[in-house]
Parts: sequence; C-alpha cells; structure tokens
Amino acid sequence: MDIKAILQSQYLASLAMLKEAIVKCPPQGWDNPEDKFKFWSKAYHTIFYVHLYVQQAEKDFVQWEKHHDPDGDIPFTKDEVMEYLAVAEQEVRRCVPVSDLEAESGFHWYPVGKLEMHLINIRHIQQHAGEIFECLGMREKIELHWVGHTRTDKE
Repeated sequence: MDIKAILQSQYLASLAMLKEAIVKCPPQGWDNPEDKFKFWSKAYHTIFYVHLYVQQAEKDFVQWEKHHDPDGDIPFTKDEVMEYLAVAEQEVRRCVPVSDLEAESGFHWYPVGKLEMHLINIRHIQQHAGEIFECLGMREKIELHWVGHTRTDKE
C-alpha cells in the first residue's frame, strides 16, 4: 500500500470537487452581498491552506504571486481562483510524493505529525467544499458530483 499515492489521490479528488463548485458557481453567487463569507473568499481560503500545509514546513512556503488579503475589499475573480487552484494541484503533485510522513507537521502551531497534517488538510478541503456544495444546491439548485479518488502517476 502506497500511502503517499493514496494521500495524493484524496487531495486531488477533494480539489476536483472544489473545482466543480467554482466552475458551476453563477455570477450572482460569487460575491453575494448577503453572504457573511463570500463564495470566492471561502474557495480562496481553502486553496491557500492546501498550498501552505502541503509544504514540508512553514519555511518552504512561497506565497502565490497574486495573493492579497482575502478579507479586504478586493475580491478574487473566478479565473484567479481557478489559476490558484491549479497551483495548489501542482504543489500536491510535487510535495506529497516526497513528504516525510514520519516528521512533525512543520508548522509550530500544529503539534501533529506530517501524516496527520495531510489528513487535516484534506478534511479542511472537504469541509469547505461541502459548505459550498450545500449553498449551490439550496440556492441555485445546482447538482454537484462526488469524486471518490483520482488516478496518480503510479496507476
């Protein structure tokens, strides 16, 4: 059993679900003034933490070139969020196969091992993807699909 291939598959499956929600989000849902947490902000937040926590350690994190404060007044466009999601997918493919699963998380504020950090990160994606799925389903009647796993280069 190749645990790194399984982790990578689950990261990519979770991100595929998030991607589908982003793609299907209608313009009126992207930056709805009635939402406490805007769709774009929740999607960006999710991707940011994938990008951060997939790194071996905090010192290895290089912020995305287009990053700006997502709590500010300037929303990210759908194209920008999709671009950043592609960066996160690349980082998953780059970092997970070489991740030291026996090491500490690499983040002083998260006193867990690296394997558990990956599981926490995947659960975080699914939490927010689920919130977004529910929002799109209830408000927009948009059907979204479950992705169980993705193929890795080793399959």
